[in-house]
Amino acid sequence: MKIKAGQLDIAQQATSPNFDSRPDNEISLIVIHCISLPAGHYGSDYVRALFCNELDCRSHLDFEDLQGVRVSSHLLIHRTGEITQFVPFTRRAWHAGESEHQGRKNCNDFSVGIELEGIDTATFTDEQYKSLLEVCQEMLDCWTLDVADIVGHSEVAPGRKTDPGVGFDWNRLRLGLVHG
Repeated sequence: MKIKAGQLDIAQQATSPNFDSRPDNEISLIVIHCISLPAGHYGSDYVRALFCNELDCRSHLDFEDLQGVRVSSHLLIHRTGEITQFVPFTRRAWHAGESEHQGRKNCNDFSVGIELEGIDTATFTDEQYKSLLEVCQEMLDCWTLDVADIVGHSEVAPGRKTDPGVGFDWNRLRLGLVHG
């Protein structure tokens, strides 16, 4: 697994229109999220459709509040461990929203967003952890980041977001990177 020209070479590509330029071409933070549409349902095409502005918000009652929402993430790691990339790492994806990390606002400017298919009150699969560890290790090596530069959405948007949630095993991630 390698990052080349802003792309993860093993990821399926699904281009989202929801991105723009990074103001300083800086990547100094990785933000872990989780998402499923509808909540708790896995394996559908709804997340891809949301990130690509193709979601029919009339197709499910849970989608009504997503009408007109324009969001994206750099990567989505499916329950199977497969990875889809929506935005090149060289661009600013719209994943963190109103956010702040170590006194710096607008985390989208300097972060990469990784979505895990799931909900913030459940656990994630072994396949997801395996892929996440590999992706994060490549990012740490590629951009000379530290394990401390990997945070949850809840840390950069406290009170507004709770993901990746109580089911995410931070020790598993951090120990896998430190000892991996």
